[in-house]
Order: sequence, then C-alpha cells, then structure tokens
Amino acid sequence: MNEYDYYRILGVDREATAVVIQQAYEALIADIPAELRTIDNPTYQRVISAYEVLNDPSRRATYDSLLIETSDPILKVAVQASREKVPILGSPQLLYLLVDVRPPEQESKSNLPLNLALAIDRSTSMNGARLERVKAAVNLIIDQLGPEDVLSVVSFSDRAEIVLPASNINNKVALSAKIRNMQASGGTEIYHGLAAGVSQLRQVPLNKYLNHLILLTDGHTYGDVNKCLELAQETASQGIGFSAFGIGSEWNDQFLDKLVSPSGGRSDYIEQPEQIITFLQNRINGLGDVYAQNVRLQLDFPSTLNLSYGFKLVPFAQPLHPDRHEIKLGNIEGRAPLKFLLEINLLPQAIETRINIPINIIADIPSQQKMGKTYKTNFQLYVLSDPPPEEPPMDLLKAVRVLNMYRLNEKVWNEVEAGQLETATRRMRHLTTRLLEAGETKLAQQAHSETIRLTNMEQLSEEGRKRLKYGTRAMFTGKLDIDFE
Repeated sequence: MNEYDYYRILGVDREATAVVIQQAYEALIADIPAELRTIDNPTYQRVISAYEVLNDPSRRATYDSLLIETSDPILKVAVQASREKVPILGSPQLLYLLVDVRPPEQESKSNLPLNLALAIDRSTSMNGARLERVKAAVNLIIDQLGPEDVLSVVSFSDRAEIVLPASNINNKVALSAKIRNMQASGGTEIYHGLAAGVSQLRQVPLNKYLNHLILLTDGHTYGDVNKCLELAQETASQGIGFSAFGIGSEWNDQFLDKLVSPSGGRSDYIEQPEQIITFLQNRINGLGDVYAQNVRLQLDFPSTLNLSYGFKLVPFAQPLHPDRHEIKLGNIEGRAPLKFLLEINLLPQAIETRINIPINIIADIPSQQKMGKTYKTNFQLYVLSDPPPEEPPMDLLKAVRVLNMYRLNEKVWNEVEAGQLETATRRMRHLTTRLLEAGETKLAQQAHSETIRLTNMEQLSEEGRKRLKYGTRAMFTGKLDIDFE
C-alpha cells in the first residue's frame, strides 16, 4: 500500500464526499483493536493521517493539486497521423491516424477475479483430436486459475449441457474428470452454447468480476446467427466480453468477427488441433492481466470528417466495427498498449482552416476505482494553400501497408462471391507480389496457389481463405515494431 495515497488508504474514490470519507475512516478504525491504536502502529497512523487531510477541505484541495502534479496519468493517449498539413482540394482526401493508448509506467493490473465461461462445440465433427486437445487445454486452464476465479464449462451441439457449473476452483481432480467425460455428437447450434455460458456467468455478481466467454467451434451454426449476435450485443452492455476461436476451416469467420465486435473481443483461426492449447492459454493469460476494461473511442469527429475503416493492432489484430457513437476497443492487458488504426475521409475543403480532431477514450480502471472515465487528446489538422511536403511516420506507414494487404485479401473474397472472377484473380496476383515484397514467403505461396485455383476452378479454398486472412492479421503483431516513445 502506498503510504502517501490517502484515498487508497481509506479505500475511497477521489470524488468521494465528506460523508463517504467519514464512514470509511470510522470503519477502518473500528477494525483496529483498541490496544493497537497508538503512534507506534504505522497502519493506525496512516489511517489517521489520511483522514486528517481528506476531512479538511483546504488541506484536501492542496493534496489533490499535488497528486495531479506528481502522478502519472491513468491512461496515456498518443496520436500519429499520415499528414498534419493537407492542401485545399475540391475532392476528398484520405487520412490515417495511429492511436496508442497505454497504462502509466507503474501500472497495477485489475484487482477483479476472473469469471470465465467456456462454450465448447462437441458436435460430431469435433470427434477425435480436436475434442481431445480442447479437453487438455481446459485442464491446463483449471490449473492456471486462482482460488478467487470462477470457471464454468458448457458443451453444445444441437443442445447445451452444463459440464461444470460456475464455481471456484476447489477440487481440481473432480473437475478434470468431468471434462474428460465430454463426448462428441449432433450438429452445431452455437446459440445454445452461448446462452448457457452467459447464464453461468450471471451466477455471480458481474460488477465484482472480469467476465468473459470463450467460444470454441469448428462449424457453421444453423438458423440462429441473429440470436447469437443479439446476445453478444446485450451482454457487452452488461460487462461480458466474448472471444471466439474457429478450429479447422469449416466455420464462418465473418460471423465470429461480428460476434466478438460488441465487446472488443478476439476472434482467431486455429488450423491444427495441437495449436488449441497455445491459443487458449494465451487468451487466458491476457484476461488475467487486465489494466483497463471496456475501452472505447467516442465518435465525435467534426462533420468535415468521415470514418471509413478501423483496425485494432495490439494486443491482437481485429477489425473494428463502429456504431453511431463509439468504437469498442476491448481491454488493455498488462503493460502492453492498445493500438489501433483509423482511416478517415476528409471532405473537400475550399479555404485554409484548422480542424480539431478529438481522440476521446473512455475506459474502466478497476484498480483505481475509475469507471467510465474519459481521457482526452486532440490532433490538429491544418488545411493550407501550399502545404510543405511531409513523409508519413514510419510506424504508421508499416501499419497501413499491412492493412492494405489484409483488405486486398478481403476484396478478393468479396469479388469471388460476386462472380467477378477476372478482377479477383488479378487482385490475388497483386497480393502475391505484395506478400513476397514483405518477406512473407509462406503467405505468398498460399496466395499463388489460390490464384491457380481461381483460374482453374473459379473458386477459393476455405483453408486458403483463412490462412491468408489470419496470416495477414498476424503480420500486425508479429511483423510490426511500432513504438511511440
């Protein structure tokens, strides 16, 4: 405990009223035995000192001003732009912003325990190595979780079954035995698994936990896509996050992206069963070291700007889907920053002007008892008659190059679905060249194979589709070395 952080000593927020401070002080003093209420007891002295300062309006105001001067900001927000000065033009102009949101140097992670639900597809197609690897991964998670964490496990096919009801990790042997008994059968109806998992998460007070559901599936869901997406939207507003992992190639990647979007969660591709343990453990590790939750960007840009695209780069690559008012960015995990890229269209400009672009980040910081706080910075864009030449920052340039390759692959898929095979083939050849230039030999070979497939069979493979999509996503975190400092 920091002996000079009087608010933390009393266990109150910095906006606490005098009544709240008085009540907190009295409760702490009551917990100290009478014989220990002496000047020789440092705990007692800290409580007394904190109360004497915070109970006096004048001394409290002085103390608050000193805190502002000496403490790091709870969140640091930095912005890089592709250009700071643009010309007067009668046509739209493209602008990229690379935003970095990170905790202070001496950050502390969330003091909330984890409330985790696993929704596991046990349809017939999961039989064999896939389900066995999932079982092994769950058993490792049971070993990782602490005594205050809550775990529930749901398996589903065309109906859901509660394998482990929501509970603390007490008897690990008994829990592992229940996991081993899961058997594959039936079809895939994901809503049953999600609904049962959310129901288990709600067995505890959500405001006292970091709540997350992880979906593992290897197939398409049937007839319940809208119900799944509605549930994801509803639960995100209640502080429940979703992550989703597709195993193999026979699942709907666009659906999983939409499913995790409302909470800023992660979706990813597990190509081989032996990768299941690594993916799941990495996700649990991230959730276990959260500094900030429910981070989002307010969309209050001036009318001269239109947001056309957003993509999260760190802690994992994920397309962003803005609603009318904000973009959900997910969590800040440990010391790692949260970084995202915005593509913005500047509408035609007729005169010289200065455009203020507000970057307002809202977040919950459980360790600081800060909920829904806004952290602001501004970027100034100048429209000039004759702006000087500018080179984009190298960090931003690298991020945009990778983004363009990712979107190039997405365009190919859309063109194939639209029957525009000649255009798709030409674009896939271009993607192959770009990947080779970037040193991504394996991805380039995959793109070349898909080009041949398009030429000969007029279609793409599901494996190729996902390898290219998630391979280019991985380039954001695996190949970029972006640092704002």
